[in-house]
Amino acid sequence: MPLMKAQLKLGGRPPMADGKRSKKIDVRFTEEEYRMILLWEETLGINKTDLIRGRVLQKTKEVIVNAKALIEEIDAIGTELGRCGNNINQLARHANTLNKAGRLNPSVINEFNRLFTDYLKRIETLETTFRKLIRIAR
Repeated sequence: MPLMKAQLKLGGRPPMADGKRSKKIDVRFTEEEYRMILLWEETLGINKTDLIRGRVLQKTKEVIVNAKALIEEIDAIGTELGRCGNNINQLARHANTLNKAGRLNPSVINEFNRLFTDYLKRIETLETTFRKLIRIAR
């Protein structure tokens, strides 16, 4: 006996038990506002519906971040810090060579120490900022 189409279960999306979105709100935007939403959608990789729903229903203090762009920026910062570290090592090696030859000027040592202290403070600030970002993301 052949089965009728109504009797066949072809799969598909299972019925929602709870949380079905059946209500709709129409909103109008100015041309500038709409362009901004399109820019956010493209930049963040989130569709307009999820973007607006998230901004309206979630905490408004939360910041939407493009994770890919953030990771690329952090990677660039890490690369630059690596270069700075290499430069510092080269300067220290050169200073040691000059010091052994008795040609190292004390003012150069003082300036190096000042710059190195500034570098360490910047690294500490960067680490603090990363910790804050991590806490916010949790």
